[in-house]
Amino acid sequence: MKIQLNSVLFIATVFILAIEMSGTEAVTCNPVALSSCLSAIQSPSQAPSPTCCSNLRSQQPCLCGYLKNPFLRGYVNSPGSKRVASVCNVPTPNC
Repeated sequence: MKIQLNSVLFIATVFILAIEMSGTEAVTCNPVALSSCLSAIQSPSQAPSPTCCSNLRSQQPCLCGYLKNPFLRGYVNSPGSKRVASVCNVPTPNC
């Protein structure tokens, strides 16, 4: 139940922030695109999907902006996110 609640909260937060950030970030920055990585982030035994890796690569220029956002920072800095980024060959941003 806790994982499901976390998933719902994550997706809701990302959705709200995507709407909020659309005027302040580049049009290509869309944290909702990273929802395809959620299951791999939450489960160390699950490999990220090709869609996840593709979306993560497309969002790579936006990661520093996500790190500056207090609602997204914890997700981007989480061990699961770092593991997924590593598997997808997306370097950790140096902001």
